[in-house]
Amino acid sequence: MPSLRYPTFVAVVAAFVVAGLVVRILHAIIHRLLDALEIVGPENRAAVHARAKQLTRALTVVSFGLAAVASVSLTLTRLGFRESQWNLRAIGRWAGTHGINLVVIGTGAFIVVRAANLAIEHLQFKLARSHASTDLEWQRRATTLAGILTSLVTVAVGFVAVLMLLREMSIDVVPIMTGAGIAGLAIGFGAQNLVRDVISGFFLILEDQVRIGDNARINGVAGSIEQINLRTIVLRDAEGAVQVFPNGTITALANLSKQFAYAVVDVKVAYVENMDRVFGTLREVGAGLEHDPTWSALVLAPLDVAGIVSLDDGMATVRVKQKTLPLNQVKMANELRRRIVTIFVTRGIRPFGP
Repeated sequence: MPSLRYPTFVAVVAAFVVAGLVVRILHAIIHRLLDALEIVGPENRAAVHARAKQLTRALTVVSFGLAAVASVSLTLTRLGFRESQWNLRAIGRWAGTHGINLVVIGTGAFIVVRAANLAIEHLQFKLARSHASTDLEWQRRATTLAGILTSLVTVAVGFVAVLMLLREMSIDVVPIMTGAGIAGLAIGFGAQNLVRDVISGFFLILEDQVRIGDNARINGVAGSIEQINLRTIVLRDAEGAVQVFPNGTITALANLSKQFAYAVVDVKVAYVENMDRVFGTLREVGAGLEHDPTWSALVLAPLDVAGIVSLDDGMATVRVKQKTLPLNQVKMANELRRRIVTIFVTRGIRPFGP
């Protein structure tokens, strides 16, 4: 049996040295990319670095695995094994082609999944960074979106990797693809509403269109949002009834409590009243709200007297709007009505026709 020579030993050592250099370079690139990322909070940084460590481990395994395979292949060639010796040459040829491809496909899929998880983790923290750390609802939404994206990437990469592995093992994947296509078509027809609801819910959560506790009007039904799920949104209307809307069926969504809201009050006064006096009295009511310590924190702007919006049955309807904090428009409107009635009675302004 031929013996190993010095050049063979040097080649094997060089293969591992090159693998080590490649690993160090890849580690440096990953750490440089991590340093360039804007990461907020120690918990976020720890999670991203944990994902990066998993990626570097996978890259290390791939690099040294390829070096080991190359070393074994070179050693078998140098030893001059013949086909009669357990057919090792044929095994070596298969390992040098298909075997290496199997290793590369498997480890490549693992690396792609780890890299995608790292990117999704960073995306999750970027989405959460735009909101306060105490905003637990948005943190939960960001976690939900990250989980969905991670699952989609893992399933897609895994499916493609399995097909490539089967093809390398000389297994015909055409029947598998045909069966998967037929099954996917059947499931698609049967679950098209479910898929539509899930996709709509994904973008509803991603765009932060509505939140739990918001006052909203969905498809003409107004109420308070109680649940936001990936498939449905749950609203409780003014009568206390629970309304469940599949996300794919929502054609009109009005958020009545995002950033600010308006308390709108319509006041009816007789035609014979001096409208300038009425408008001045209403502005005094608004000024009283602004200077009241109990209500001033809820007032975001001076009272807006929109003017006369209708004339009917001997009465003029005057509309006023008070800009206020979200979810406070109902009690602000009630306070406005109370003050308006009180001051109208005091000044003799008749809120009805003669």
